[in-house]
This record gives sequence, C-alpha cells and structure tokens, in this order.
Amino acid sequence: MKLSRLALALAVLPSFALAAEPYTAEPLVITSGRQAEPLRQATAATTVFERADIERLQVRSVPQLLSRVPGVQIGSSGGVISYSVRGTGTAQTLVLIDGQRVASASSGIARLEYLSIDNVERLEVTRGPRSSLYGADAIGGVIQIFTRRGEAGLHPQVRLAAGSHQTFQRSLSLAGGDDRTTFNLGGSLDESNGWDRTSDNVGADSDHDGLRNKAVHLNLDHRFNDGWVAGLNLNDQRGDSEYDDAYNFVPGQPHDEFRLSSYSGYVEGQLTDSWHSRIELGHSFDRNKALGAADSWNNGTLETTRHSASWINRLQLNAANQLTLGADWYEDRVDGSTAFAENKRDNHALFAQHSFKTERFGTELGLRHDDNQIYGNQNSWNAALSLPMGDNQSWIASYGEGFRAPTFSDLYYPGAGNPNLQAETSKTYELQWRADFSGTHLDASLYRTDIDDMIAWDSSANQPENIAKARINGFEASVARNLMGWQANLGLSLIDPRDRNSGHTLPYRARRILSLDLDRQFGTFAVGGSWRAVSQRYDDPANNRQLSGYGVLDLRTSWQSTPELRWDLKLDNALDRGYTLGNYLRPTTPLDFVGEPQPYRDAGRTALLAVTWTPQL
Repeated sequence: MKLSRLALALAVLPSFALAAEPYTAEPLVITSGRQAEPLRQATAATTVFERADIERLQVRSVPQLLSRVPGVQIGSSGGVISYSVRGTGTAQTLVLIDGQRVASASSGIARLEYLSIDNVERLEVTRGPRSSLYGADAIGGVIQIFTRRGEAGLHPQVRLAAGSHQTFQRSLSLAGGDDRTTFNLGGSLDESNGWDRTSDNVGADSDHDGLRNKAVHLNLDHRFNDGWVAGLNLNDQRGDSEYDDAYNFVPGQPHDEFRLSSYSGYVEGQLTDSWHSRIELGHSFDRNKALGAADSWNNGTLETTRHSASWINRLQLNAANQLTLGADWYEDRVDGSTAFAENKRDNHALFAQHSFKTERFGTELGLRHDDNQIYGNQNSWNAALSLPMGDNQSWIASYGEGFRAPTFSDLYYPGAGNPNLQAETSKTYELQWRADFSGTHLDASLYRTDIDDMIAWDSSANQPENIAKARINGFEASVARNLMGWQANLGLSLIDPRDRNSGHTLPYRARRILSLDLDRQFGTFAVGGSWRAVSQRYDDPANNRQLSGYGVLDLRTSWQSTPELRWDLKLDNALDRGYTLGNYLRPTTPLDFVGEPQPYRDAGRTALLAVTWTPQL
C-alpha cells in the first residue's frame, strides 16, 4: 500500500462531517475504568462492537472483528492467529471473557480464533496500558469479550450456514426469563475442510487444514431487589484443528485437540447510597493436545488452569469525586507431558483509582501493586487529564505504565527456560482528541510507548533474557457517520515500532493500515462492504524478509424475508487476492533446524450463506 492511498484517506476524513443523518448514540463501556461509564467519559481510547454490529458485519470470528479496530493488526504464523495492539506483541495484550483472564499461562496467547462468535454479546477493545487496573499483560491494551445475556420472555434462535471449503455451521440458543431472573443457553458446531495454506506441496503440507469446533454457553442472572444482583457465566469450546507439518521429510498428519473454557460467578450491589461493591470468582482452562506430527517431540499435551477472585468497590464521595478500590488474586498452574521445574504460581494485587470530574476539566490517578510468587513485586501508575472544549469536543492527555509477566515457558521450559527473568515494563504517553460535529463522531490519538526488559532469545546463553527494548510511535484515527443513508466507519493506523537496540522495525507489524465499512438498509434488504489495506511488513527481527502489503474487499447482503426469518450472504476476499498474514519455516534437510521461510497463505474468495430463524413465542 502506497503512502498516496493514505493521503487520500486523510483527505476523505473531513467530508464525513457534511450534513447528514445523526450518528447513533454512544454506548456504555466497562473495560477502560473497570466499571460502567459512558464512552465519552472513558479516558482510554476504546472501540465497542455490539451484537447488532456483529450481525450487520456478518463476521464469523473474533479476529475478523478485531481487524476493524484502529491500531489492531491480525497475523498468522504456522496457523496460530496473533493480534497486535498498537504495535505490541500478542502476549502484551490482556484478553478477558466476562472479566476472566483466558490466555495460556504457558504461551501467553489467547486462542481467539477458537471462540464462538455466536456467544459474543459485545466486544470492547481498550487501547493503551491498563496495568494500573488489571495488572500483568496490559501493555498494548485490553480486549474484553462479554457473552450473550438473556431477557424477559422466551426467545429461541436457530442458525444454519453453508459455504466454501465444505464449511457448515449450526447454532441453537434459547434466551428468556422474567423481571428478576434471565438466562441464555446455547450451543454451536462449526466444521470446515479448510484449504491448503502452504505452497510447497510436500508430504502433509499438500493437504487441506480442517477445523471442527463445538461450543456451549450458559449465562444466568438474578436480581434479588433494586440494589443487588448475582449471576453465573459458563463458556466452553472444544474441537480439532489441523495444520501443516513443517518437518515433512517424514510426513505426518498433525492436528491439535483443544479445549478452552471459562466459568465465573459474581454478586454486586449497593452497600450504601454511595458505596457499590462487586465480588467475582472465576476459573479458566486451556488445553492443547498435539497429535500426528512426524516428530514425537512435537506431540504432547499442555494444560494451564487459572483460579481467580476479585473484589471491586466504587465509592461516590460527592458529585465530582469517585474512588475505586479493589483487590485481585489468581493462581496459575501448568500440567502436561512436558515437566516444568515449577508448575504453579499465584499473584496478589491491590489497586486504587481516583476520578475527579467537573464541567471544566477532569482528572484520573491510579496505582496498582502486584505481588507475584515467581517474578516479585510490580507497581503500575496511570494519570489522565480531560479538557472538554464546548459541548462537542474534548482533549485527553494521559500517562500509563504496563508490564508483561514472563510465561511458564519463558521461565521453566526444560533446557530453554530462564527462572531469573523479570517482568517487561512499559511507559506510554498519549494525547487524544474526540469530537462530534452534526452527528459525525471523530477520534484521534497520538502516542508513544517505550518498553524495557523485553524478553528475547539469547543464542549465546541458549535461553531467553531481558535484553530487548522497543519504542513505538503511533497515530490512529476513526470516523463514524450515517452519510446519505449509509452507515460508514473509517479507521486509520500509522505506527513506527522499532527495536531500540538495532533500529529495525519489529517483525509482523505493518506501518500503515486503513479499514472502511459501509452498510445501508433498503427496507427488508441490507447491503454492505468492507475494505482493508495493510502495508508491507517484515517477518524477521533483522528485517531481511519482507511480506507484501495487501488490500482485501469483502461484500455482504441480507434479507429479512419475514419477521422471524433472515438470510445472510457474504463474499470474503471478493477480488480473490492472494496474500499472506505470515510465514512458517520449512527445513530443507533433515538436519536443518532453522528452515526456509514459506508463505502461510490466507483464503482466496469464499462465500457463506446463512439462515437465521427466531420464532416469536
């Protein structure tokens, strides 16, 4: 993607401010301040997708949704989907489901591609460090997924879909309740033969990589009175994912049997008129069983289990002052066929955040202290100053600190771990501008992030060390508008992510990304399209191997044939562009332990037809 395209995009931004239909009202958000607040009051840059957005865009995975967020990049290496928020690494972004951490304690990665989109009620992406509220891993930001909730009455739903690569999707849910108790129970089964992601056609690399994913979810909420409510959340995904065998001189049929689950319960209410309290208990589980690889050392089982508890208190001191106080605890455990020197650790934390808001300005100041059994103590600060400019503009200047905890593999993997590793740390300085002009909603952020003690492989010591440093400068902007009947959302990201030791660009980070969504309703029919343009990237720290930039056009349409029946048709990569999100290393000889880079191709043109039945009972 050339710079001229971005210049054109910037020139287009002001045109969205022309007189047109008003833009929809902003929602409440939770992730930025760890409490419900209007989006305009959240000090962190936050993007929200509601269930209506998911259905309108016809996305079928969480990564597809994330690719529309300014500052977020989606990549793939060897079949594992990665996500980068503001140029940081995958393990430097915290992922929550209903408030529970779900990333593997061994790899630090949350397998978002396995999460059932049918169970997502809303998704919030808070960009920028939030370690002062959430602790470890919130350097780039926080991705939080909220699962489907119930409502009064009885609301069944059935969805069936079929598409390219012998893709079949089925889901069934039942939501209901009364004025006190609501529930949502559902399940889904997605199957696909996949496609041949590799080009060498050697051994098992010549086959298609299929996926089978079955999920079940349950949410139950009960309101005792006007002040107190409690609930339970259950989310479970299990399946089988095939991938290519890079060591294909003795071909195998490698695949992973996976399970991802999270369970949580909460109770919250008003202790006094000014004191709101919430208690959460949680459990998450991540298991991956690798089978069928030609090399036995590539087969095995790895499980991580996390138990957690939180107590969050919001004190409204007066009309202008609010104080949030809380305590967190969680315990990680790793088990499996690989024996780690240590297999359990716990973390205790206390945090406090004060907010002051008047018509002229607002402030926010927070501090969190984490005490981890393995890597020690860590303090994280944040501060923000908000300056409203009339009724339709505001400026926010902020400073935030973040840190990433070393994983069990970083610390204790047999023969390749370093138990002396410390947590990575970061400092971020940011200036935001938010505005609404005649229904046009605009956001822009200019930021700088410095990361110290990054964990990188030291070949001389044959183990990871705290030796890397990074500097990330970035600018991101978004525009949302109903323009001449079209709902338009435009996002732009410009980043310069550098290794401060070598001066090289961090691998798998595109410097420029542009995305555009357009949708319009014509009575019972709806049409829409999405365009994403991503600039070139490097897939190695030395910047010797370059991945080409690409542009992808997706088209969609839907028809509400009856009040109970909706038909959806989507065409992804409509122009059938060949592109790759990443490379994998294929050995050239049986003794080659480095390998030659080979493209791990994404799908060409694909189609999916779905019908959704929501009978009125």
